[in-house]
Amino acid sequence: MNIIDELTGSFSRLPGIGKKSASRIVNHLLKADPVFIQKFSRELIDLQQKIKPCSVCGSWTETDPCPICSSPLRDKSIICVVEQPQDVQTIENAGGFTGVYHVLGGVIAPLEGVGPDQLNIANLISRVQKGRVNEVIIATNPTFEGDSTALYVQRLLAEHAGVKVTRLATGIPVGGDLEYADKLTLARSFRGRSTF
Repeated sequence: MNIIDELTGSFSRLPGIGKKSASRIVNHLLKADPVFIQKFSRELIDLQQKIKPCSVCGSWTETDPCPICSSPLRDKSIICVVEQPQDVQTIENAGGFTGVYHVLGGVIAPLEGVGPDQLNIANLISRVQKGRVNEVIIATNPTFEGDSTALYVQRLLAEHAGVKVTRLATGIPVGGDLEYADKLTLARSFRGRSTF
């Protein structure tokens, strides 16, 4: 096995990249500017050396605490609970949310050996107990595991009087057609309906 095969194999291990895409990437890199390749190599090495989880929320950051947790402009009384660090970026890119985040690091998945103790739930409870938190928005994915995790977190937080626990509404996407919506999505849309 030569370096081309090894690198193709490495790229194909990344999510969303199959053997053909990995091969295209390797062939592109062979023709790329050497300065770009050196910069790209340094950035890959720096990735794990410089980026760490925020000690407050668990999101990826270069500075600790992260810029969101340390910002005086963020509303620290509202915490949005997400599964993974990339979910923070997704919500930030959408705009409109001015609170802070808490990353669980996954979902409860007993078949995969992931229980509540493997998730960042204890730190969330500690943040709620310490701070002036008025609302916790649970933004786990609308899957069986995400819903189970949301319910578990909601039950733990129910013990803390004065903290409102909400769940992101799920339903028909903007521009979507009713005829293409599945039964579960339609049911959630009706439950999560709002006035206008």
